[in-house]
Amino acid sequence: MKKKKPSFIPYQQHQLILLPPSLEELIPENHVVRVVNRAIDSIDLRKLYERYEGGGRSSFHPAMMLKIVIYAYTQKTYSCRLIAKECRENIMFMWLSGRATPDYITINRFRSQRMKDIIVDIFAEVVELLHREGYIKLENYFLDGTKIEANANKYSWVWEGNIKRFKENLRKKCTELMEEIEDINEQENAAYGEQDLEELGIGKEINSTEIKELAERINERLSKNPADKKLTRAKKVIEKDYLPRMEKYEDQEEILQERRSYSKTDTDATFMRMKEDPMRNGELKPGYNVQIGTENQFILSYSVHQRPGDTSCMKPHLEQAKEILGELPPNIVADAGYGSEENYEYLKENELNNYVKYNTFHKEFSNKWKKDLSNVQNWKYDAEKDEYICGYGRRLEFIYEKHKKSDNGHTSTARVYRGLECKDCPFRNRCIKSDKPEHNREIYINRRLDELKAEARKNLTSELGLKLRSLRPIEPETAFGDIKANLGIRRFLLRGLKKVKIEWGLISIAYNMRKMAAMMG
Repeated sequence: MKKKKPSFIPYQQHQLILLPPSLEELIPENHVVRVVNRAIDSIDLRKLYERYEGGGRSSFHPAMMLKIVIYAYTQKTYSCRLIAKECRENIMFMWLSGRATPDYITINRFRSQRMKDIIVDIFAEVVELLHREGYIKLENYFLDGTKIEANANKYSWVWEGNIKRFKENLRKKCTELMEEIEDINEQENAAYGEQDLEELGIGKEINSTEIKELAERINERLSKNPADKKLTRAKKVIEKDYLPRMEKYEDQEEILQERRSYSKTDTDATFMRMKEDPMRNGELKPGYNVQIGTENQFILSYSVHQRPGDTSCMKPHLEQAKEILGELPPNIVADAGYGSEENYEYLKENELNNYVKYNTFHKEFSNKWKKDLSNVQNWKYDAEKDEYICGYGRRLEFIYEKHKKSDNGHTSTARVYRGLECKDCPFRNRCIKSDKPEHNREIYINRRLDELKAEARKNLTSELGLKLRSLRPIEPETAFGDIKANLGIRRFLLRGLKKVKIEWGLISIAYNMRKMAAMMG
């Protein structure tokens, strides 16, 4: 049988076209680039325009620059050099930019300087667009957080505990040096009597200012007696060692503020336990705690924090969300990491429905929890005597009240009760870990927190609460999963808290644009 001759579609690389096609014709109707273009054209960019001053050489149009940066983020292109390259070679970028070709320096300056302090406003305009077009209803707010690694060396740590220890050791050395040279000038000792020399700093906290004053006093004495070896040695030690070290420790404390650690590479980053690498689960790395609120899997608000724990981030995050949204959605849903007296009080003060779990929420429904006689929730309370009766019949009396202040300044009060008859109790080892017989069981009762927990439990077990609880695992987790897996964001590119906020704002806008395009398709 004769073999058929293959046929090919005509291929003429240098064929001329009478009417060159428009770039518009080459872009699919529901492509994400059209979503970005239409969205940016639909929002108010006046605050972005205000970042430009008049006079001088004309600048690239801000709307065009914003479009290409956001579209680049939707395509996992984050390098300014690559974005500039795409504007020269990629049809989508050419159409979006009107064939303008800004260089990477212009793009980098736009992202880090022009977008500074207004990224939240632009994000708010995008959220308003989502609301106008019916993608979100602003009825529910699902809150969650994740830790993103900073662009910093993981071995560049500075710890608060080390600074305190080194600083205290340096103070001891300074004190020893001061005491050594105290008897150098007997005339001054006679003048002061039994008092310590003021310039030596003995008897008060030693800092860099005190050390500088001591150095000045020693210089004055050396000018009168330049051959004094003790003073010469003291001057050298102070100026070459003690003073630079003390100034270094004070600078580190200034950077730390209320944190416990920071990275030398990115001083705004805090060391946090990361869960990204399954082989090194819980490894400490410099990073930022990113909080987002979602509805219908769109990001409604975001915030970036330097604190590792989620509990203290809820209140400042919701305050920023209020600025973005105007007013918060009525139903706030979050996991047990946010369940605290401070957060419950904040929701109550702002008349928001509390669907926030607490750490023992699921345990309370188990038979093991209900039958555990060492569990305080199963004990009886004698209101007349203000005593608790444990599951084994032993009494605990009120001792004192304990006050605790949170990172945000909220003060909570707990009543402390101590056992009276724990020494001879046959079930002692079930309640008390200490082997010392004089140690009795102590419990901390926060009555206000218990009341707020009861309200949260009632909401969470209602029909709406069950529905919101079922949605919570697929709301913010979907956004984080898409951003990390599909957009490849597992480590920030920019350094410093302000630039990281710009970067995450662009990521959030790009995520929402991709989501809009997917729903349109």
